Amino acid sequence: MSWKTWLAVTVALVVGLATLFSIATRVPAAPEHQVFVNGEVLTMDADNRVVQALSVRSDRIEALGSNEEIMALVTDRTEIIDLGGRTLLPGFIDAHGHFPASALDTVAADLNSPPLGVITDIDGLLAALRERAAVVPEGEWVTGFGYDDTLLAEGRHPTRAELDTVSAEHPVAILHISGHMVVANSAALAAVDIGADTPDPEGGIIARRAGSREPNGLLEETARLPVAAKMLDLGALDFLGMIRAAVREYARYGVTTAQGGGVPPDMARGLSLASRFGVIPLRLQLFPMEEDFRDLIAAGDYDPTAYERERLQMGAVKIIADGSIQGFTGYLTRPYHTPYHGDADYRGYPAVVRERLFAQVLELHRNGYQLAVHGNGDASIDDILDAFAAAQAAHPVADPRFILIHSQMARRDQIERMAELGVTPSFFSAHTWYWGDRHRDIFIGPERAAQISPAAWAQQAGLRFSSHMDTPVTPMRPLQAAWSMVYRETVGGDVLGPEQRVDVMTALRAVTIDAAWQIFQEDNRGSLEPGKYADLVLLNGSPLRDSHAMRDLQVDGTWVSGARIYRRR
Repeated sequence: MSWKTWLAVTVALVVGLATLFSIATRVPAAPEHQVFVNGEVLTMDADNRVVQALSVRSDRIEALGSNEEIMALVTDRTEIIDLGGRTLLPGFIDAHGHFPASALDTVAADLNSPPLGVITDIDGLLAALRERAAVVPEGEWVTGFGYDDTLLAEGRHPTRAELDTVSAEHPVAILHISGHMVVANSAALAAVDIGADTPDPEGGIIARRAGSREPNGLLEETARLPVAAKMLDLGALDFLGMIRAAVREYARYGVTTAQGGGVPPDMARGLSLASRFGVIPLRLQLFPMEEDFRDLIAAGDYDPTAYERERLQMGAVKIIADGSIQGFTGYLTRPYHTPYHGDADYRGYPAVVRERLFAQVLELHRNGYQLAVHGNGDASIDDILDAFAAAQAAHPVADPRFILIHSQMARRDQIERMAELGVTPSFFSAHTWYWGDRHRDIFIGPERAAQISPAAWAQQAGLRFSSHMDTPVTPMRPLQAAWSMVYRETVGGDVLGPEQRVDVMTALRAVTIDAAWQIFQEDNRGSLEPGKYADLVLLNGSPLRDSHAMRDLQVDGTWVSGARIYRRR
């Protein structure tokens, strides 16, 4: 079922069963008054104050202070939550992710390798796909996600021929861990008319069989988009199931604002409906994908308010300027450490050529849109900063908050230029944990690997920045993002660039108030201050008292607008 068909079916169901649906999906209501006492309350305000207690009136924070000050507000209608020394802080803000794709395992085979999954070789990958094919109706797409060629025993991507062995009845396609490549079987390639005569699209590569123009199944960057669209063409029940599973996971890990980082119009409409009817109690920040909204924007037909709800906003327009370092598609100024396919000069390539990027950024900036541009490699970051500088010169904006997503390979001079231009980076800091060893040994070498996600440089330059998990690339674990900024440890036990470490409070701000500031929402969320939404997360321990154990802390409760949406005990 297509997104448009799904939307029509959903609207009909809502109209016909409005009352029943409303009752079944009602967002939890906040108590009239509740106080949280006897805790370590991390406010994340401008002074990083730590207090004992907090008062919440309906959906807003009323007051903070000592136990005595807050208990003085208690009446016989007040609910009292004894924190018992635990830590209360603002709900975590997903600075960049792809809600609800954390729940892809509800509709696709999980092909992740350790430490994220169990797949260690191509035989195991194919077995997981066959298991998925056994429960998918004949002729429908069989999909998988999260495979990592560098962690498979064979050290390579699966091939079209190998995916053909999964099933003769199904198109089969799998998504690389980076999200920037897919491998498709013959039926999947035929379904999107990719063959020997298909040219490489601008910003993408159709990999070919040796000595032939015949595709071998691997599709990089823009070449992957037709297959990726088919993979995500879900039915109504599957999509709703994904949403519910994603909400449970985000709430379990203390996320109160989720992000859909690069959505097409139909998905935005679907998420808008789900938010409206209470299926999603979280706040949602959607970044419309430029290539999908391009025609609407050019025609003047893009109206953010048509999608927005009480808890859903349309945010910055997203552009993907290059690819992934671990996919060898990030665009670098110097060659990759390990020659790609034997090419010692290979530096990756832009997903959007420089001239087109300049035009896109200028047009969106001129029309008043905030921008969020994905850039991993430092050559791509050069192009992005040049494009933004040109746009600002032509149409100056006092506070653009231009978001540079990932900024993974940003050099020090680029960080300093971001500060001059009003650019704010969102770092994928957990790269140091999940890919740090391989970045050092395979992709970019020791010197550059030690400088990825350079938070300390950003702090020294006076930049405000956020940190994200890029879920589903990695699981939604905000405390992992913060922990990686503080320790920069790798899976192998090494420290990758100790000079780029930051302190605990800075790291926690990167997943709370500074992430809220980045999306112009700092006046209503991200810190615990009177008048702001009562979006809260309760941890079973203190990230201040034992910071190395921070990522292992459990979330005991999550509140959105004063209503508890998750309880561990």
